Amino acid sequence: MAETDGCYGFLCFLGGCTALYFLLSWSWGCWKGFKSYLLSKIWQTDVRKFGQWAGKAATPDAAAGLARRGLDVVLISRSGEKLRSVAKKIESQYGRQTRVIQADFSEGDSIYPAIAQQLKGLEIGVLVNNVGMTYAGKLVHFLDVPDPEQTITKVINCNILSVTQMSRLILPHMVERGKGLIINMSSETASQPQPLITVYSATKIFVTYFSRCLHAEYRSRGITVQCVSPFVVSTNMTYNIPVNPLVVSAASFARDALNTVGYSSFTSGCLTHALQHIALSIIFPAWLRLSPFCLRRMEKLCIHYDFQTV
Repeated sequence: MAETDGCYGFLCFLGGCTALYFLLSWSWGCWKGFKSYLLSKIWQTDVRKFGQWAGKAATPDAAAGLARRGLDVVLISRSGEKLRSVAKKIESQYGRQTRVIQADFSEGDSIYPAIAQQLKGLEIGVLVNNVGMTYAGKLVHFLDVPDPEQTITKVINCNILSVTQMSRLILPHMVERGKGLIINMSSETASQPQPLITVYSATKIFVTYFSRCLHAEYRSRGITVQCVSPFVVSTNMTYNIPVNPLVVSAASFARDALNTVGYSSFTSGCLTHALQHIALSIIFPAWLRLSPFCLRRMEKLCIHYDFQTV
């Protein structure tokens, strides 16, 4: 009888500890979410403390968000006309200085010496790596990627090489000053393996791991490296899909994501996307995404519909 009571007591203790662990984990997660997505709207980190300039391979809305926070902005993109238009708007609307660098990140490593030369002498306190590309407007098998020899290389150059090379150019100067912020754009497609957008998903998990490791290496030296993993945002890459309760506008996302700086080094960027991430992790886990049944269903859908990715 004593042995039975002892065993029963041990099981009760074990059950209580397990329940307490999950309760604390849930509470801590809720507190982090509250800070990142709600409290951050009221108390925002002053990004000017990192330096005068923001280097931005960027969308117009994100660049405008940085200028609104009081930073001068270096705009880097392949479209010179678009860059000049955005720069003119920032200067007139926010009274900030701008620099324009025309470069195509899909071309590979040949572009970076010229970028480094044009950035010389600027105190880049904030670097935002959010240039990215996908390879089709629908879900496709790896061997069905359009013009695979060129396209796969361009996706890797744009999504992986740009992040590592721009960080290599800017990070040494941040370390010298003992302060700096790097924001790297990953994707919800990196949260779990994603068949039928295989290359894109794989490039984005690289961005996630690279960012989190870099943050661990350099946070003791005053550098913050934040990884942002959004769901669907209405941009040119997603064919400007209409905004709805699940899809946010580029302007709204840029504002909310910038608010999370100083509160989280790994974020979905906005509350809507954080909730979608939690829901999908529960109802659509990796084992289901990779199952033959799910793959067949997705292949059938591909026959009738086009899909966009973030």
